[in-house]
Amino acid sequence: MCVCGWGLVLFFPSFVGSLVSLLVRCSLPCALWCVPLVSRSHHLISLSLGDYHCEIEMGDDALARDPRIKLSIGTEQRCSLDGQFDRAAGLVFDHHRGLLMVVDSQNHRVQVFSCDDDGGSFVSRFGEKGTQPGQLRNPEGIAIDHDHDRILVMDSGNSRAQSWSLSDQSFVPCIVSGDLGFGDPYNVAIDKHHRRTIITDALNDRLVFLSSIDLSFLFEVGGNEGSQPGEFYLPTGIATDDDRHRIIVCDTYNHRVQVLSLIDGSFLFEFGSQCDQPGHLDEPRGVCIDNHGRIIVADSYNYQLQAFTHEGHHISSFECGDEKPCAVAFDEHRGLIAFSAGNRVHVIGANQWLPDTFTWHPDRHRYAPSWMKQAVSTMTMIRSLIDECSAMSMIPNELLFEIFSFL
Repeated sequence: MCVCGWGLVLFFPSFVGSLVSLLVRCSLPCALWCVPLVSRSHHLISLSLGDYHCEIEMGDDALARDPRIKLSIGTEQRCSLDGQFDRAAGLVFDHHRGLLMVVDSQNHRVQVFSCDDDGGSFVSRFGEKGTQPGQLRNPEGIAIDHDHDRILVMDSGNSRAQSWSLSDQSFVPCIVSGDLGFGDPYNVAIDKHHRRTIITDALNDRLVFLSSIDLSFLFEVGGNEGSQPGEFYLPTGIATDDDRHRIIVCDTYNHRVQVLSLIDGSFLFEFGSQCDQPGHLDEPRGVCIDNHGRIIVADSYNYQLQAFTHEGHHISSFECGDEKPCAVAFDEHRGLIAFSAGNRVHVIGANQWLPDTFTWHPDRHRYAPSWMKQAVSTMTMIRSLIDECSAMSMIPNELLFEIFSFL
């Protein structure tokens, strides 16, 4: 056991002899420390900290052994501490600020983490359980509207959508519910071209299109449960492909993904059917688009992510062990893929799964993680002190960023 500057770190061997590190952070002033009572019984560790309690079940963790995972946030068991989850749901990157926002559904809040370090450190949270404005009940999806400085959260348990300021995460009293008759607003995407916000209303089997200016109702697509093209049976995950002017929707209980026109929501094509083979789907619930237009799907009941071309042809699968991924997001400025599964969030270096997904360009250097900026800065300082004819002095910063991006 050792005490470090940020909390209490406990090291203990599991029943297979592996080492597990658990960081318990206290919300008390730094001069005071809260020592939790930790008891261990076979494969279950029970931890109490003030009013918080969580249980951690020891067992085999395939994702912890996968070298393509850059970091994981949370534990396998539900917990209400900051940085822990009780069913991690929707997630979105704020690539301008280097943040990852995660809906912590059964803790009725949204948590914010830093992407500018390798630890995914906790930054802040907003929302609490309740039915009043600014309170949440089992929220699901989240999206960022940069043009209107807005975070939109699907407050599913209260059958509404709510808004927070992107700049300071303060609540904005602009609640979408009223006469729209939401059954289960599940997820949301932003249409930058037409200044529209698109919500999947899962239990009403429809997409609802709103004006991004004032969030007023425009039109809807679907509304009757069905399996024909353009019909839905529990639509959940949604993303927009701005380059190709398309909407990508997870049609969950039809075990497929539908691709629609971004102009009017008309049907273009579909892919997937219920099966556990590559290219097939079983209750897909999350989707995002990478910077090449590839479609990445959280294929929940096949326990995997799958990547498809923009035409719907299978490329590759990423196995998630015994965890069901439910949402996925892509950070175009840092080349990261994040997905939520159970009570954890995992972040993949996109190139480690899908080669050539991401390359550094000079205009992306400001989005590099802090360790990379520091490494390049140190190399630059060393370079200024050595012979200008040496090999190191001739390495440009652009190449240094490219080299460090593969570490």
